[in-house]
Amino acid sequence: MQKFAPIALFVYNRPEHTRRTLKFLQQNHLAAESRLFIFSDGPKQKSDEAKVAEVRALIQQVDGFKSVELVLRNNNMGLANSIINGVSQLLNEYGRVIVFEDDLISSPFTLQYFNEALDRYQQEDKVMHIGAYMYPLKPEQSEQLPETFFYRAATSWGWATWDRAWKYFNPDVNELMNQFSPEMKHQFAIEGSMNYWKQMRELKWGRNNSWAIRWYASIFLRGGLTLNPAHSLVSNIGHDGSGVHSGINEIYNVSIHPKPILFFPDVLEENTSAYEAIKHFLSKRKGTLIQRLLRFLRQQFRF
Repeated sequence: MQKFAPIALFVYNRPEHTRRTLKFLQQNHLAAESRLFIFSDGPKQKSDEAKVAEVRALIQQVDGFKSVELVLRNNNMGLANSIINGVSQLLNEYGRVIVFEDDLISSPFTLQYFNEALDRYQQEDKVMHIGAYMYPLKPEQSEQLPETFFYRAATSWGWATWDRAWKYFNPDVNELMNQFSPEMKHQFAIEGSMNYWKQMRELKWGRNNSWAIRWYASIFLRGGLTLNPAHSLVSNIGHDGSGVHSGINEIYNVSIHPKPILFFPDVLEENTSAYEAIKHFLSKRKGTLIQRLLRFLRQQFRF
């Protein structure tokens, strides 16, 4: 196995977002020692062809990594199928993978964090996912947390895993949902503070095709843990209305942590303080009625 995990980058039709994502990845301390695999999905409709072609022209010029391999899809697989297929492919070959989408800017130490965590918890079956994003928690809360901690839910904005964990990924939403009791649904939804179970129902009804909610459900049903930083190592720049699956939203904006991670927990259990801080953020994230109205008006103005 190579020393550092391969990076899977999934791109589609946003050349400027892709350019920024690549720029920040190239500035990572371990970029030159990491293999980069770029999965480019085919155009869904004729109107997407020009932008897809622009992205492909851009990624053909990428350097700064140990190697760069392009996987150019002839047809449109859709984000979920593209990620599931690409992640499975790299895990089958390398046993571990770091995953980025085309709208994530990263800290210079993000790859270092992923690789150190992948090494540290390689043999710990309970640890199934490593996330790089963290919500904008209140400073008085985040400053009281350790640099990294374990939590139940899996964030999808920059993450990593192993083949030993991914083998439990179940893409069948019906099989997943049938295993939940009412109390499990409540805990899965962070005691009702996040709409995770609603996402499962909407997936079942064909209203979304989220791979991420199925991955979280697969982890939850195994009693798995996810590793997370107290201060985010990535920022999502896709909440500007440009994405296929995201609109304009400032709720989750964060400042990227500029320092390397030095602490990793030894005790394999969910951090209660982190859980409570995240639950508080999620329950209050949309703000008061006035704050929601002002945010709606700002969004309309931007449009």
